[in-house]
Amino acid sequence: MEKRRLGRSDLLVSQICLGTMTFGEQNTEAEGHEQMDRAVERGVNFLDMAELYPIPPKAETQGRTERYVGTWMKERGNRDQLIIASKVIGRTDNEWFRGDRPSKLVRADIMDAIDKSLARLQTDYIDLYQIHWPDRENPFGSNPTRVTALNEPLADETPIAETLAVFDDLVKAGKIRHFGLSNESSWGVMRYVAEADKGVGPRVVSLQNAYSLVNRTYEVNLAETCQREDVGLLAYSPLAQGYLTGKYDDGALPEGSRKALFDRLKRYEKLGAQDAVKAYNTMARAFGLTPAAFAHAFVNSRPFMTSNIIGATKMEQLEEALDALDVRWTEEMQTAVDDLHQKIGNPSP
Repeated sequence: MEKRRLGRSDLLVSQICLGTMTFGEQNTEAEGHEQMDRAVERGVNFLDMAELYPIPPKAETQGRTERYVGTWMKERGNRDQLIIASKVIGRTDNEWFRGDRPSKLVRADIMDAIDKSLARLQTDYIDLYQIHWPDRENPFGSNPTRVTALNEPLADETPIAETLAVFDDLVKAGKIRHFGLSNESSWGVMRYVAEADKGVGPRVVSLQNAYSLVNRTYEVNLAETCQREDVGLLAYSPLAQGYLTGKYDDGALPEGSRKALFDRLKRYEKLGAQDAVKAYNTMARAFGLTPAAFAHAFVNSRPFMTSNIIGATKMEQLEEALDALDVRWTEEMQTAVDDLHQKIGNPSP
């Protein structure tokens, strides 16, 4: 398992990161522990979670994922061998995170979040602490394929410099080692970089954004931004929440699947998405691969990729994702993918 430097940090993360957002909802504590054991056995040293998790977000389950990771690290005694990442929520009207009130990216809320996460994880520090989504009002993911209206700044929008200063205090207190962003735009990344370069706070080392065959919006502006500013991409949803496995092809609805359980995959059900997914899945089979292996191999092959965040509810899914590292991505595959992308674009930003 190749290790890659994360941004300008001293962190060397595995090229595969284990995402854990199913732990506590679709996966039991024992199943989560089993997944982490196997991932580490295969060379993974990087785990990603969030105070929000598990998905779907609910007051009664919030924080379970971090607790499951915490009990696993405690039982295995392996905290010093791991790089763990978590996230603080952005602006939300959901009141269960902060005790019956909405939350923003202000000092009191970030401090509350980090202390609760550290307690659940049973650790003194988090290696990479990320903002899950911006405080400002943006389309989720921050990289739409088109803009129909520009939102005026909110009257109580938290300035980026104010938020970044809190993360500076967290670094100085030893509660976090490095700072990252998620679901952010090119403008947002550059504002955080600019404030850090002025000495306001820590420099952003990573960006966790969606990236897959049906969502290559990262390539439009963020690829150059992140390359020139040494911000590492952590790609989430490489399988388009399961659509790029082929299990939903032709309207299929497998029992126990995320769509069957929760029906909240709307990001991957927009106009044109079904045809795009089917075309990529058909292409994968034509190259002699499963759709999931093909989709992961594409993400793994990207020259700007630092780590591909995989997720699974079953051990065979985890193994398939890890095995995709052995797929040789060819020029013929890339040409076929690019030709199709030229026709259909990014239906699931």
